[in-house]
Amino acid sequence: MHQIKLADNIYYLGYNDRRTHLFENIWPIPHGVSYNSYLIVDDKVALIDTVERQFIDDYLDQIESIIGDRQVDYLVINHMEPDHSGAIKAIRTKYPNVTLVGNKKTFGFVESFYFSPENTLEVYDGHTLDLGKVKLQFQMIPMVHWPETMVSYDETNKILFSGDAFGSYGTLDGGVFDDEINLDFYEVEIMRYFTNIVGKYCPHTQRAIKKLAPLDIKMIAATHGPIWRSDLNWVLSRYNKWSTYDTDPGVIVVYGSMYGNTQKMAEVIARQLSERGIKDIRVYDSSKTHSSYIINDIFKYKGFIVGSCAYNNAMFPNVQTLITTIEHMGIKDHYLGVFGNYAWNGGGVKNLMKFAENIKWEMVHDPIEEKGALKVDKYQQCIDLANAMADKLLS
Repeated sequence: MHQIKLADNIYYLGYNDRRTHLFENIWPIPHGVSYNSYLIVDDKVALIDTVERQFIDDYLDQIESIIGDRQVDYLVINHMEPDHSGAIKAIRTKYPNVTLVGNKKTFGFVESFYFSPENTLEVYDGHTLDLGKVKLQFQMIPMVHWPETMVSYDETNKILFSGDAFGSYGTLDGGVFDDEINLDFYEVEIMRYFTNIVGKYCPHTQRAIKKLAPLDIKMIAATHGPIWRSDLNWVLSRYNKWSTYDTDPGVIVVYGSMYGNTQKMAEVIARQLSERGIKDIRVYDSSKTHSSYIINDIFKYKGFIVGSCAYNNAMFPNVQTLITTIEHMGIKDHYLGVFGNYAWNGGGVKNLMKFAENIKWEMVHDPIEEKGALKVDKYQQCIDLANAMADKLLS
């Protein structure tokens, strides 16, 4: 295999997963995902994270092809999620004297998932590990996106091994570095990765960005997606924008409809938004589009208008799933509109208003609820709702 180097003595060990359909068994990854590990060959040999367990055999062979009969002295564990820690047990079996490097929360996860760790080095903010030419400095960034998460900074080559931070969905199809790939393709996958995986922890992400700002970083090597060496601001500026809920003046219209009546209300609202000059409008049928893509657009656009028919005196199940996820993620600072439809008893709009109370976004208009087919008075209210949203976005 090609030997890909970040520096003279630092190797990229990465694998492309084109078979898995759902990341974390939740989020669609139609373009796959990469798992990235890194090997530092110095006076001491250190691995930075490992890979998902399906790649263990190739991973061990690749390490041996580089270091030969040498031993791995250190395994630095930036993040314990199994897609990165999956080969820890195999590494310890092949290199029984390896020292596991982590913080005080790391080793509890090692014991929970794999084994009781014995040969360990506990590190903390500012702690450095001398490998020879390379000196690794450690910084804790908890909840980006697990409590034990940390980063490792190569003070010599100015490389930040960032764990999941600044990562991406999408396999690396030949190109590994940002200057080798078309970033237009990855932009959606990078944002969707952030909004799906890290988006719940925006305040923690902001703290991490501020904490790492004093470091002189020339390269960012994450555990998923491309390695950033030419235009770090491309990814840093986007992470900063997304984690501050800085949105554009567009609208997401989502509905759940059994027989088309709630959909008709959504279509009226969307058309009137367009009449008012809103160009970024996304209309989603909650039964067809996975929450991953809808949440991604919610992070992008300021307006959110959601509609549900009544379903057994409750909300339409797919809308329920979506808004539960939005509540769980704690997304902030949006404008909200609510509409819906019922046949003989309500439930959709009533429960959407519970969501409105919980999420605490600004309601732009009173909720609209129609019985049966859309009629003139509720048609006009849909127009009024769209106008109220447009007024907010264009003011």
